[in-house]
Amino acid sequence: MTVVESNLSDLLNNPKATLAALRGARRIVLRRRGDEDLVLTTAARAEQDHEVMGATIRMFVEMMRTPAGRSLVLDVLPAAFPWVRCLPAHDVREFSVELVGSLGAATELDSTAAVAQLITEWRRTAEVHADPELYAALTTDCGEDFGSVPFSELRNQAVH
Repeated sequence: MTVVESNLSDLLNNPKATLAALRGARRIVLRRRGDEDLVLTTAARAEQDHEVMGATIRMFVEMMRTPAGRSLVLDVLPAAFPWVRCLPAHDVREFSVELVGSLGAATELDSTAAVAQLITEWRRTAEVHADPELYAALTTDCGEDFGSVPFSELRNQAVH
């Protein structure tokens, strides 16, 4: 896939020349100093990408409804997500089930944020399993329970 990179200022100062790059590229990445980059594509290409992603997800979800499909997914997960090799077998199965559920929801919600979050969380879990010292520290009973942490505190910690 052809991707052209440009500065946002190029688009603002010379829009015709910058947008002309879309004729030969799938998208333009607009670099912004001190802020998140933007991606520019045509509406037709965006719709095409959305349609393909939705069809792929629907096929994957339906495939997981069959025993053969579930077995196949468990066989290919290590190739798609190499870090699953660090997870216990029951966690790999749980990840596959949660992934299918999140993908199905993503199609309905038209948002992949939950899928990205799920993958990140499971990758972090695999990192814990891969590090024996960290795993021991997080799974050893320290003898004292400090109670639950309010969700608002967790969210504040994630932001900082």
